[in-house]
Amino acid sequence: MKLVVLGTNNPGKVREIRTILAGLGLCLKTPAELGIRATVRETGRTFEENAVLKALSYAVLAGRPAIADDSGLEVLGLGGAPGVHAARYAGEDATDRDRIEKLLQELADRGTGDRRAVFRCVAALATPDGRVWTRTGELWGEIAPEPRGEGGFGYDPVFLVPELGRTLAELSAEEKNALSHRGRAFRALAGLLAQLLGRGELENDC
Repeated sequence: MKLVVLGTNNPGKVREIRTILAGLGLCLKTPAELGIRATVRETGRTFEENAVLKALSYAVLAGRPAIADDSGLEVLGLGGAPGVHAARYAGEDATDRDRIEKLLQELADRGTGDRRAVFRCVAALATPDGRVWTRTGELWGEIAPEPRGEGGFGYDPVFLVPELGRTLAELSAEEKNALSHRGRAFRALAGLLAQLLGRGELENDC
């Protein structure tokens, strides 16, 4: 199996990405599993900049190919917020619940009726020699009046998929991965990984 660094220690992301890429037979190891303690700060202004920053940083630190993503929620009624600051929307040490409560309060304070929202994700693959590839995915929906469901993580409990009448947190893992922004981005990246594997360009054994 070929080793690829999975550039996140977020348990929810790790679980989802490993599931999405399971068919490639890769050995995906997180930085923590490889003994890498460094944290890459997301200083980019866009999802793509942050995804590339993380993938390149971990590829260099590990000396192995690395994948990473940056994703976020954009709410039209809030002018696109929280956007690239989704994880830090309610402060550096905020919980998912804190971020959701702030989001719902912001919508209530503005009195906007526009609850349309989009989840965006950019997935990046980088090699230690500086090569980089990116793929994108998005999912449109709207913000529910209150959290619903016990699955997923982040803003999933308030992201309603209108055609299903359920939030992402009310879907099974399989249902979510089939339509989510992260699922779409990493399935596109999986095609690229398969090509590189086929050409023998990922030569790092696990």
